[in-house]
Amino acid sequence: MIRLTLFWLAMALAAPVLGQSAFEEQNTLMFRQLQDVHGQTAERLQAVKAIFSASGFAGQGNPAVARHPMSVEECKARAPDGGEGYSNARFETICGGKYMAPLYDPRTEQPEDARACIDQFEFPNIPCTYPVTWIRAREAAQVCVAMGKRLCDAHEWEGACAGALEEPNYRFGIGPGSVSAVAKAMNRENAAGKSWAYGPAYQKGICAAASQKSPGCQGGGWSRCGSNTYPAGAFPECRSSLGVYDQHGNAAEHMNLPLSPDQMTSTGSTTLGVTEMKGSWFIFDRYYAHQDWCRWRAPYWHGSRVMAANSHSNYHLGFRCCKSLD
Repeated sequence: MIRLTLFWLAMALAAPVLGQSAFEEQNTLMFRQLQDVHGQTAERLQAVKAIFSASGFAGQGNPAVARHPMSVEECKARAPDGGEGYSNARFETICGGKYMAPLYDPRTEQPEDARACIDQFEFPNIPCTYPVTWIRAREAAQVCVAMGKRLCDAHEWEGACAGALEEPNYRFGIGPGSVSAVAKAMNRENAAGKSWAYGPAYQKGICAAASQKSPGCQGGGWSRCGSNTYPAGAFPECRSSLGVYDQHGNAAEHMNLPLSPDQMTSTGSTTLGVTEMKGSWFIFDRYYAHQDWCRWRAPYWHGSRVMAANSHSNYHLGFRCCKSLD
């Protein structure tokens, strides 16, 4: 508790760089957090900074229009031990890093049997910090690599949410034009066993989903649509049985959907598949825009290859990373 309190005090007292815009100051603070909380090397941190700088939009949203429904201080007041309670020494030993959770099947395995881990929170993977949005799938994948991790495969995110990592169930051999049709077929097959991270039925008020869009925000736009997110972990009960938070509400998340075995990041591939957008976002308690149960596969929204230069970004879309274990 003392360590986290001192960290946040240092962040509050950190002077902004002269001449920076509010958006740049926001990112500068986040980079300091990455260094202090995750212990990133100067080389890795510089690589992350370069990706954000080249993007021009990736960050925690446009501060000129964002209206966050909860402050960082309010989050710390309701989070376990001000956020420090989210630390898990067993997970840190297994995953080799802070705020990561092992991916495994509790029916047949122990956490130590995991071959991969997933970030417990949306990037920057720090409790009581606003998630990054306005980031393209390509940039998200690049940031994960810069952090010594990788973009998760879709089935890993789904397993983290449902509470059991299962074998990959992709329909290989299809083209991008068939993704939506295959997703619909798979959803019909899986509907009987649908669940949410917090339980077997959809609930309002349990996740970071009671915010609202900015006035005048229709389909998107940096100057009109605020990333009106909550701080990560602000709803401690919005947690899967594997210890992963905010997979419903807050930011939707980029994931990798492989269309062939050689496009799976979980097997070491660096040739990624197409975009898969997982989870729900910050307005779902007010407007249930689509299904968001754990193993639900989205249609080919804003579809592209993950590494396409023009892959999609918007005000409620972020990401989290996975990490393969040796």
